[in-house]
Amino acid sequence: MTHQGGCHCGAVRFEVSGDPQHVALCHCSDCRKSSGAPMVAWAAFTEDQFKLVEGEPVTFNSSGSAMRSFCPKCGSGLYYRNQEFLPGIVDIQSATLDDPDALPPGAHIQTAERLGWMETAHSLPAFERFPG
Repeated sequence: MTHQGGCHCGAVRFEVSGDPQHVALCHCSDCRKSSGAPMVAWAAFTEDQFKLVEGEPVTFNSSGSAMRSFCPKCGSGLYYRNQEFLPGIVDIQSATLDDPDALPPGAHIQTAERLGWMETAHSLPAFERFPG
């Protein structure tokens, strides 16, 4: 199966094929800082499963061997490589897929760095749209 995705403005597009090695929600502080979100959903594919289809992302060394790629126009985070800890892997931000529901997460990772209030976030009131 092939999945396509890209940034918010459409300048950068990619596709991945086959099954990911894993799909997880990462709670580390680097993911939080780079996304501005309390966690990031990742789907890990091998380099040969990943193809850049359109555009040229910018890559930032966020810490050590961690390389985060994002759109230079809209700033959307797209994928991550770390040859020291994840050799041969491209971890895509799975929420940037055209159909993010196709790859649901199977685990939470880096929970040692999880924000305390995320442990009970599921118990907050929920509204389909902005409350009136």
